[in-house]
Amino acid sequence: MIPRNIVHMDLDTFFVSVERLLNNKLNGLPVIIGGLSDRGVVASCSYESRKFGVHSGMPTKMAKMLCGDAVFIRGDMDSYSKYSHLVTDVIAEISPLYEKASIDEHYIDLTGMERFFGTLKWAHELRAKITKETGLPISFGLSVNKTVSKIATGEAKPDGELYIDGNHVQEFLMPLPVSKIPMLGKQTSHKLMRMGVFTIKTLSEMPPEMLEFVFGKNGRSLWKKANGVDNTPVVQYSERKSISSETTFDIDTTDVERLRRILISMVEKNTFELRKKQKLVSIVTIKIRYSNFDTHTMQKRIPYTSFDHVLLQTARELFDKLYSRRMLIRLIGVKFSGIIGGVQQLNLFENSEEMVNLYQAMDSIRKRYGNKAIRRAVI
Repeated sequence: MIPRNIVHMDLDTFFVSVERLLNNKLNGLPVIIGGLSDRGVVASCSYESRKFGVHSGMPTKMAKMLCGDAVFIRGDMDSYSKYSHLVTDVIAEISPLYEKASIDEHYIDLTGMERFFGTLKWAHELRAKITKETGLPISFGLSVNKTVSKIATGEAKPDGELYIDGNHVQEFLMPLPVSKIPMLGKQTSHKLMRMGVFTIKTLSEMPPEMLEFVFGKNGRSLWKKANGVDNTPVVQYSERKSISSETTFDIDTTDVERLRRILISMVEKNTFELRKKQKLVSIVTIKIRYSNFDTHTMQKRIPYTSFDHVLLQTARELFDKLYSRRMLIRLIGVKFSGIIGGVQQLNLFENSEEMVNLYQAMDSIRKRYGNKAIRRAVI
C-alpha cells in the first residue's frame, strides 16, 4: 500500500481574521465574535482574548466578565462565506484532490506527488499563496492520514505548519491529551477522564474490545485514532454536491398557495436533514416545470446556513421571481448545494432565546416522531 500524504489546512481564528481584514484597527486587540446579549454565545475569539480564558461556545456574559476590554462584534456570515469561497478557489486551482471539510478547513490528498515535488514544499507554497491572495492567516499539518494531519495543524497554530512523517506518528501522538483527538465529544472525553485516561498513549494501550464495550462501535474507531490509524479518504469537494426534493403533480396546477405549502414542506424536510447530518449550504435553487414541459430554474448564493427561516425566505423569493408566466405547473423542486460540514450554533449571531428554543423543540419532535410530525402553517 502506497503511504499517503494528507494535508489539513485550517484558517486561524477565521471569523476574527476576516473582521481584521475589513478593519485593521482590530489588529492586536482582544476580539470576541458572537451574540452580543448576555444570552449570546462566543462563536470565535482572538488569541489575545484566549489569554483571559475566553473560548468558543462560552456564554457572552462570561466572556465579558473574563475580558471586559475586548471588542465584541456580532458577526457577519455573509462576509465569512465570501472569504471561505475565496480560499477554496485558491486551493481548487492547483490541488489534485481536495475536500472542503467546513467553512474554514480543507483536506488535500498529495499521495504520489512526492515523486515529482516535495509535498512539504508544495504545501508551504500553497499556504503562502492563500495568505497572499486572501490576506488571511492559515496553518497546516501534513502527515499520513486525516486524523494525524488535523492534530498536527492544531499543534502548528497559530500561523504555522507541521510535518509528521510516518515513522514519527506514535512519537508525536503519545504525549498529547486525549482531547486533541478530532471529533471527540464532551461526554466521551469526560468518560475517558473518569476512567483515568488523560493521554493518547494511555488510550492507545487499552484493549479495543474494552473501548468497544464502553463506547459502542465508536470505541474501536477511537482506539484506531489513538494509534494513528485512519483510512478515511479525502472526498473530492464539488459545489454540485446537493440535497434536493421534487414534487410532480397528477393534475397540473396554478394554485399558488398550494405550491407554497409544498415548497415549505420540501424546504423543512431538507433543512432538518442538513442539521441532523451537521451540514451547511450556500446555494438555493428552485425548479419549475410547466405543463408544456418547459423547465426553468433560478438559484441564489447565500451565506452558509441550515436555518429554516433563512432558506424558506430565499426559496420564496426565487419562486416568486421564477413563476411569472402563470401557466399550469407540472413539477416544482428545491435544491440546496454548496454543502459543507458544520454546525450552525443557533445562538451565535441570533440573540432571540425564543428562536433558539423553537428550533431545538422542532428538531427534537422530528427526531422522535419523524420529519412530518411538525410543520409551519405559513411561509
